[in-house]
Amino acid sequence: MSIIRPTTHFQGTRDSLRPLERVETVRAAAEDFRKNMLVGPKVKFYKTFELIRVPYPAKFGYLNAISLPTPYIHICNKLFVIQFNSDDGLKTLLVSPSDWEHQYDTPYFKHMLEDTGMFAKPVEKLIVRIKNTVLGALAQLGLDPKDVDYITYDHLHTQNVTRWLGGAGEAAIFPNAKLLVMREEWEGAQSLLPWQNQWYCPGGINGVIDDRIELLDGDVFLGDGSVALMRTKGHTEGNHSIVAHTDQGLLVTSENGVSMDAYAPEHSTIRGLAHYAKITQAEVVLNGNTLEVGNDQYISMIQEKTVAGRYPKDERFFNMALSSESAGYSLFPGTAPTIRMGNLEFGTFTPKLKSATKNKRGGLWRKLLS
Repeated sequence: MSIIRPTTHFQGTRDSLRPLERVETVRAAAEDFRKNMLVGPKVKFYKTFELIRVPYPAKFGYLNAISLPTPYIHICNKLFVIQFNSDDGLKTLLVSPSDWEHQYDTPYFKHMLEDTGMFAKPVEKLIVRIKNTVLGALAQLGLDPKDVDYITYDHLHTQNVTRWLGGAGEAAIFPNAKLLVMREEWEGAQSLLPWQNQWYCPGGINGVIDDRIELLDGDVFLGDGSVALMRTKGHTEGNHSIVAHTDQGLLVTSENGVSMDAYAPEHSTIRGLAHYAKITQAEVVLNGNTLEVGNDQYISMIQEKTVAGRYPKDERFFNMALSSESAGYSLFPGTAPTIRMGNLEFGTFTPKLKSATKNKRGGLWRKLLS
């Protein structure tokens, strides 16, 4: 069985010309998808690491909904390490391995710091909070970079993929890994409109050879089905969400929204969100810095939270483990989310050598018993 298996679960759910009909068709399919995935296996390991906290415009993070004078929220970029079984043995997937040390040239953030002039360095020190690096997190875990099988991002804003996979004269840090990406996202990143290119790292995909890329044309399951990638266009045209079956149920990772509040705004204590939900009847609040496909983003967020299900610690909210989760910060008063997912860890990490030895023995026993 292939490690990457397409699924047609959501095929045709957005065909209607009536937006509300699309919402309900997607919701029904998401409920069914959730039920099917919950009866399947769980991932063998799941752990998150905080990498860096940076300012992000509140007007984008909570599009049309926030009514605070604070211009920024603090978003926390996270790394997710997931291990899952497959017919080819245990596989290791990195979700959102943000190479933030080499992303400072992303135009929007570069210009934001340049606008502070001579105060750029002290301002950066004040508003940026460094927690870890991708390689630092892997070292803490005992994961050798050569043992990473796949990397993926919900979208490619600010990402420097070339450093990880090699290209443009750079050797690969993850020499055996492939990037899982929607074809629409990969092609779009090579032909950006002006308001899109402000959010992409210059040269971030330069020179990456085709053999290192797995282009996806829709929803897929990985390995034993404990991980899924759902096409959820919205924040970008090629956006996708990562779904992992864990001891906490189905955890869904995306950046269509920036907090758990964004998926249940009627319960939010952030000023403006509950009022916005009440007067508009909106079920979600978009993260909209480029607004590539707003209607689809709204529907995708409903899809995401329906698949995720309720958050077990507070069932007013949903089981959303966001790749860039908003966090409170004293310089941005009033922006702290009502509830945060925080760091997560489930299962036991298995180093590659131990996994390979176990599979080899299992294969021998299977032959002897067959």
